[in-house]
Amino acid sequence: MEFGLFMNGYLPGPAAHDPASEHTMLMREIDYAVHADKYNWKYAWYGEHHALTEYSHMSAPETVIGYIAAKTERIHIGSAIMNLSRPVNHPVRNAERVAMLDHVTEGRYEWGTGRGAGSHEMATFDLLTSETKAMWDEAATEILRMWEQKDYTFDGEFFKVATPHNILPKPYGIGHPPLWVGCGNPGTFTKAGELGIGAIAFNFEPIFNLKGRIEAYKEGIANCVEPLGQYLHDNVMMTNAVVCVGSRERAREIAMSSGRGYLNTMVNMYHDTMPPQKGAVKWPDTPRAISDDATLDYLIENGYLLCGSPDDVLEQIEKYQDVGCDQLVFGIPNEGFEHEEVLEMIELFGTKVIPQFDTDPEHRTTKARRAAKRKYPDFAHPLPDGLDVSVIPTNALIPLKG
Repeated sequence: MEFGLFMNGYLPGPAAHDPASEHTMLMREIDYAVHADKYNWKYAWYGEHHALTEYSHMSAPETVIGYIAAKTERIHIGSAIMNLSRPVNHPVRNAERVAMLDHVTEGRYEWGTGRGAGSHEMATFDLLTSETKAMWDEAATEILRMWEQKDYTFDGEFFKVATPHNILPKPYGIGHPPLWVGCGNPGTFTKAGELGIGAIAFNFEPIFNLKGRIEAYKEGIANCVEPLGQYLHDNVMMTNAVVCVGSRERAREIAMSSGRGYLNTMVNMYHDTMPPQKGAVKWPDTPRAISDDATLDYLIENGYLLCGSPDDVLEQIEKYQDVGCDQLVFGIPNEGFEHEEVLEMIELFGTKVIPQFDTDPEHRTTKARRAAKRKYPDFAHPLPDGLDVSVIPTNALIPLKG
């Protein structure tokens, strides 16, 4: 099992309306990935959300991914998720951005995609959530074709490229970045498997409740004859919470601190396209606190979070493997953590826990990408006459007859 961090631009309370605090938070979340690169973490994921006050101020993660890549050596950096809906991000722009990120990271970019958080976010772009599924279906397929063809055209339901265009740049090296899709509804797990792409899952219920969804994904993968991309990408990424510091007592104090669960009240408010949680508390109602040790023990046992010292967490983590997770990712900063404790957690978990579960230095997605096979010819249309060129600059990287 591999491990990663998830940063979403979470900025609760009055700080959400203070530009200086917003800047501090954004720079800290960038630094977490740089720090994690030193301590065995394989992935750093950044959300993309729009106009979701407090919940997420990370609206343009592609602008920070290149910066992080320049300061790191090994960690893969992903979008979770890049919205493929036509009014939010034009498919051609998505193709260009993803390929460019593939270059500047030299193959360390993970292309997480999705439909958006819910109706409030989509209304930012005068878009209904009922339209986003069809937009994703159309754009995902076409973006992959844009990366192979040099005379791309398309006449679709949501966008058109009427005359041949070469969408540039093409992805870096062999294949293209691994394709993932956010899975909130059970049917999306099956669909992701059947398409042969990675599933990004979010855990807001007992971990064992997700076993059936992961099994549906794995069954879909087993039945995948023609992957959406150039290769089969069999991978379930699960996000969860972790409180891992040097002291068990301090970890439990953080887990039971005032305000824990505040983020979850915003999930329940903004994510109105996901199946509602039983007894869900919506912002601005008071979050459901972890009131005593027995409740915390119950939550740990049922996989709502990992909590304790590194030794405690080592004992708790196996249940995530048991349900079929390939990658376990933790949302940070967790409520109750001070900034220095987040850095401590990254180092402690990375040095004491990860090596016990991830002994392969190579990323699972890197291995999958090596199997990439093209699907389309370079040209779909006949080349016009009169394109003979006899002179190009002497410093061209490849000469005319090279």
